This record gives sequence, C-alpha cells and structure tokens, in this order.
Amino acid sequence: LYDDGMPGELFISMAKEGSTISGLMDSFATAISYGLQYGVPLKFFVDKFSHVRFEPSGYTGNEKVPYAKSIMDYIFRWLAYKFLGPEAVENEAGESMRLRPTAPEPQQRLQFAPADGMEDSPICSECGGLMTRNGACYKCENCGGTSGCS
Repeated sequence: LYDDGMPGELFISMAKEGSTISGLMDSFATAISYGLQYGVPLKFFVDKFSHVRFEPSGYTGNEKVPYAKSIMDYIFRWLAYKFLGPEAVENEAGESMRLRPTAPEPQQRLQFAPADGMEDSPICSECGGLMTRNGACYKCENCGGTSGCS
C-alpha cells in the first residue's frame, strides 16, 4: 500500500501452480500492478473490470460482494469496496472513466524500396530464403540454389 492507503500491487493466487489459469491470472495481476505503479487510477480499473460477465460466476462468501458475475467482477468490486468506498461498488456496468482523447502525434512515414534485383524474387524451394536475380535466372544467397536455369 502507498502512504495514501491505495494499493500499488495486486497478487492473485488461484489454481494449481503452473496451470494455465494460474499463469494467466498472475500475468493479469502483474499488468494491473504496473498500471497502478505508473499512475493509472484504481477507479479506472474498477470501472473497466467490474460487472464483466463470464464463467465461473455465482454467490460468494463475502457479504460486501454477495454475487460475482466473474472472477474479474469479484476482484475489482472487492477492491472498489476496500479502497474506494461502498458507493464505488454500486456503479453500473458499462460506465468507465471519461478520458479526454488526444490527437496522435504525426509519425514520419518511412519509405521502403526493394533491394536491387529483388522486386519480383521468388522463394527458394530448397531453404525458403529470398532469391536474387542472376542474369535471366534466380539464385539463393543462403544455400546457393538456383531457379533451375543454370
């Protein structure tokens, strides 16, 4: 927890260590942790992941979040109740933080030109490398194979 009482990391332990679901949830928790550490408000994550519906879903043993529509729903509604207060839990699905869109910075377009003799080059049938023109034929620079007219 940070000095202001807000979380800076999220750890999720579930399923057997090494299982697919364990790996996915651990990776997800790490991504959320990085977001929290780089200044993404917890409310943004709560608004995004609360009320997400998928299996498994059902009743919980927690009176603050008695029914969860998914694992994500439970985690983020619990976080909302614990760190943002009970009023944050009652937000409806679909509400998200309103972020002001910004115009993307213009990117310089790179011009690519094919190397000499490679505009219409076939793939080498022996190694899969790109062949280069060799007179009226093609030669592979990787394995030395030709297009059959040597």
